[in-house]
Amino acid sequence: MTLKLGILICDHVNKLLQGEFESYPKMFDDLFSSVEDNLDVKYYFVIDDQFPKNINECDAYMTSGSQFGANDDLPWIKKLIEFIQTLYHADKPFIGICFGHQLIAKALGGKVEKSTKSWGVGVHTSKIISQKNWMNKDFQEFNLIVSHQDQISQLPTGAEVLASSEFCPYSMIQVGNHFIGLQGHPEFTLKYSESLMEVRKDRISSAVISKGQKSFLQPLHSKDVMQWLFDFLNYRKSL
Repeated sequence: MTLKLGILICDHVNKLLQGEFESYPKMFDDLFSSVEDNLDVKYYFVIDDQFPKNINECDAYMTSGSQFGANDDLPWIKKLIEFIQTLYHADKPFIGICFGHQLIAKALGGKVEKSTKSWGVGVHTSKIISQKNWMNKDFQEFNLIVSHQDQISQLPTGAEVLASSEFCPYSMIQVGNHFIGLQGHPEFTLKYSESLMEVRKDRISSAVISKGQKSFLQPLHSKDVMQWLFDFLNYRKSL
């Protein structure tokens, strides 16, 4: 059974990096092709005000990350928050990646703030707090690339913490039986993470960047985590 997935693109790759990394849809395509066969993907550049005309255009939705913040006063972010609220009340499956993870909290009554620990970059380890039936039971923790300064500081009502990291206590959450939020980036590669840190060195301290680069020695579980997310969406679709 083919899953029709709408990806809400919330940013463009930095112009300095587009020659090598092209676009966020390309990153998702590369990851998806190695994980899921029965998939029909449609991209919506919500950052450019390209939204689905109807939530039923797709079976489920997912966001990319963004250089912007959940609290930024921008028309497209306000519209995206309203769209997420519509999805929630319509019982439509949604997965928020990084920025989208934070928007789940913002849209549903939680809070998002800048971390007092500065930037989270490189590879972070999250420990599983609540094991769901769509998760591979062989994993008690997972490593993903992160790139964020904001994070959820207060959970929305009814949210359950699925995984937690030392840097980000709410690194993976579930709200209801149809919303998943993930602070990490399964779609990012180590090379892209390093390049992104380089172009942000005016905003991220050299000590934080150095720690992030050293974390690249850890194994990544990007494909495994994305497989969990597809298993979650396929389970939801079968109901």
